[in-house]
Amino acid sequence: MNPKMPFTLSLSKRFTCPQTCMGTNPAPTAIANTTTTASAAETLMLTTATPPTTPTVPAQPYTEAERRAVYRAIDERRDMRHFAGGAVAPEVLHRLLRAAHHAPSVGFMQPWRFIRITQSALRQQLHEVVEAERLLTADALGVRREEFMRLKVQGVLDAAELLVVALADGREAHIFGRRTLPRMDLASCACAIQNLWLAARAEGLGMGWVSIFDPAAVAVLVGMPAGAEPIALLCLGPVHGFYEEPMLQQERWAQRAPLGDVVFDDAWGVASSVIGPAQG
Repeated sequence: MNPKMPFTLSLSKRFTCPQTCMGTNPAPTAIANTTTTASAAETLMLTTATPPTTPTVPAQPYTEAERRAVYRAIDERRDMRHFAGGAVAPEVLHRLLRAAHHAPSVGFMQPWRFIRITQSALRQQLHEVVEAERLLTADALGVRREEFMRLKVQGVLDAAELLVVALADGREAHIFGRRTLPRMDLASCACAIQNLWLAARAEGLGMGWVSIFDPAAVAVLVGMPAGAEPIALLCLGPVHGFYEEPMLQQERWAQRAPLGDVVFDDAWGVASSVIGPAQG
């Protein structure tokens, strides 16, 4: 393309996910004969873009059924606290951990480490650490103490599997993408947990992320090296059923914020044109 020549940019309909995942929305389709003249900034971006030199796969959307499945898993994922015992088949657990390990990470540092708890005595000790922090959290909540104490906040002793998730030691050596934002290691690890969560929902398994614990106590119990940091106890396994909505929303502890309250255009607090009133 000659950068001095005007050009037109074909537009495609944006794909949206309504309240119940995909609903009846059709697959995204190109709008025929719809063009617009690009701005100078768009011209600069498009004319200076460099195609990837590494191998690629076709940039095609998934089938409608595949898209529905992805959005369904996202919409129906729940932070589970009630488990039905049972077991997770080894091949399923392997798939879930592989999904977690395929998460994106800053500088491809892959900071996550998973410790599977197989000893009942160790699981009991971890439960006691959680219970100790639960009482301290309740005291810190003041007027909401009793309300909090009525909530079931963990399933450490009930779930088929218990995983301790930690940030690896030696993270200070990874500077790419973290020089000004060192917490990106935690963000990367959260991506791995979300991958596991969504895959678990697709397998019909529940998962709950427990963060009510003293990190130092957990680190000692599972023998972490200096510099490693536990960030989650993941309760994983069969459940009797999934909550129809997030448990804390069902219990009226908190409500999901409208989408329009968290999406802005160009500056903080500026309502986004992509979020209509009905979608808020």
